[in-house]
Amino acid sequence: MNLDGEGTAPEKRSDRTKSTILRAARERLAAQGYDRTTIRGVAADAGIDPSMVMPYFVNKAKLFDAALDIDLHLPDLTGVPLDQLPRMLVRLFLDRWENDPTGDALLVLLRSAVTNDHAAARMREIFAAQVAPALAGALGQELAAQRAGLVSAQLLGLGLTRYLLRLPAVTALSTQEIEDALTPAIQAVL
Repeated sequence: MNLDGEGTAPEKRSDRTKSTILRAARERLAAQGYDRTTIRGVAADAGIDPSMVMPYFVNKAKLFDAALDIDLHLPDLTGVPLDQLPRMLVRLFLDRWENDPTGDALLVLLRSAVTNDHAAARMREIFAAQVAPALAGALGQELAAQRAGLVSAQLLGLGLTRYLLRLPAVTALSTQEIEDALTPAIQAVL
């Protein structure tokens, strides 16, 4: 037991505080985007003094990067037949977004990237580091580098229209209808 009687080691409490700050930052970023999110607002949501955020994250940009540390969880695509790859990619992104589109860090980042250079750079980093290498397993390095941006445009366009803009023509579609309609477009890009 430590001095405050909680039985929790100081590292655990600091991990909990950091986790609370990150959760509050994700929620605020989802609701307001990067430009309108403030350290004070995040701290208020986390129930702490704003000065407590800085030792963990230094500044707003570093807090943003930590809150939106995104792993797309793309599988190894080596050996996936080219005719199955487009549907697999569409399904991967749909599965991710359909679970909790309002809390998905990728959608939060997409919303912020439209108006903020730092967020746009972060989005480029994530896709360069994750999508192109994943596609390289199925397409080869050179072709993957050429096609990753176009595949990303299709999939991020889907995210933008279905989950952020909520265009009725797109939100009315079932995930199967989206898969069936978007797969040929991804196939053409590949």
